[in-house]
Amino acid sequence: MNKTEIDIKKLEDAAGRLRAIAHPMRIAIISMLEIHIKLNVTEIYLKLNIEQAAASHHLNILKNKGVLSSKREGKQTYYFLKNDAIVNIIDCINKCSG
Repeated sequence: MNKTEIDIKKLEDAAGRLRAIAHPMRIAIISMLEIHIKLNVTEIYLKLNIEQAAASHHLNILKNKGVLSSKREGKQTYYFLKNDAIVNIIDCINKCSG
């Protein structure tokens, strides 16, 4: 495959990630994780002043689309950004929309 050919699977994955971050609450979660590196669901819902179920819902979407990863430590599950690419995309969108 040369550089001008489109890998449909990669394009579909990227579109899924973009749809996953296309929500203000999920952008807020990503922004918090950019600063705090890792947080558990309790820390996230308290900082965002939302219900635990809502935080879990948004975290699940972000994790399923490959934006976040999680790691269990004792009784807590911590969430963190899988890579910086999503943060770079959000920064780019913010710069372009100004």
